[in-house]
Amino acid sequence: MTILARIVRFLLWLLVLSLSVRALRRLFGLLLENRGSSPQHAAKGSASPPPTKTGRHLVRDPVCGMYVDETLSIPMREDGELLHFCSIACRDAYVVSSKKFAASG
Repeated sequence: MTILARIVRFLLWLLVLSLSVRALRRLFGLLLENRGSSPQHAAKGSASPPPTKTGRHLVRDPVCGMYVDETLSIPMREDGELLHFCSIACRDAYVVSSKKFAASG
């Protein structure tokens, strides 16, 4: 083989290798991004919602402190105020605690 053919062959393999590495990095990046986007409970003392990539509006559950998308939350209106809950269990816990407070106070 001539030196020119060897250089072309080397460049071809270099191109294939770099495209493979780029594809693997993109694949692992997507896998890690999907893994990190699972809903987790936020700390009760945190003041601001975590940043979102899509610009959705997050609301905070008053019972557990979890941030949830407003369209997926369970809304409840109390005394003219709209509250959002992450689950029915949190909503029920809020109702029970507010009834206890009203009965004792």
